Amino acid sequence: MNNRLDQARILLLEDDPNLGLIIEESLIREGFPVTLCRDGQQGLDSFAGGEFDLCLVDVMMPHLDGFEFARQIRMQGDETPLIFLTARALTEDRVEGFRIGCDDYVTKPFSMEELLLRIQAVLRRANKGNEPAPSPELIELGDFIFHRPDRTLARGESVRQLTDREADLLELLCLHRDRTLERSFALRRIWGDDSYHAGRSMDVFISHLRKYLQDDPRVQIRTVHGQGFKLMIREDGAQGGR
Repeated sequence: MNNRLDQARILLLEDDPNLGLIIEESLIREGFPVTLCRDGQQGLDSFAGGEFDLCLVDVMMPHLDGFEFARQIRMQGDETPLIFLTARALTEDRVEGFRIGCDDYVTKPFSMEELLLRIQAVLRRANKGNEPAPSPELIELGDFIFHRPDRTLARGESVRQLTDREADLLELLCLHRDRTLERSFALRRIWGDDSYHAGRSMDVFISHLRKYLQDDPRVQIRTVHGQGFKLMIREDGAQGGR
């Protein structure tokens, strides 16, 4: 379970193309990494191949409906929070959903504001008793110190003032340390879109950060081909590919 609510990874199962896209884009704007699937079987395959903090599941879907999707993951003993989305408001459907093990039930049509509040409430309950400490103001990166509030990167007596985007990108890399920071997520979070031109801009800022950190060979920003970037800090000082 990812303890940061605004970093929670969401699996979205919605067969309506328009509604699925609206929900996906709204969640990404709020900082949630989202995997969108168009049917229950695709959702089950994605769930098996990834790690998610919450599932948003449309009840009526082709190939495998939302109830059966939920049954199968619960039969595996998985307790990932689950919210059903449905146009059916029948009491027996809601009872069936909760009997299977869902955490909430949202009836269509709904506002994105309502959905976001319900997501946050479910994630808070899932994290109860395991709240993370606030992100530190000072983050150690080998010989470097990244001071988040001042947006500075220091090594000894040398202090470099970072631009807003350099600092935002470095902070995301730190939050995902030793894990892949997905390219599309970083672009939408910082640039507001994942267009070609935004991607080229991010590549430039990644190059800047690598240049700033190159004096300590233990600190590396690796490119994960086809996915994004990973910040790694080697204990032995050995250099690796970037």
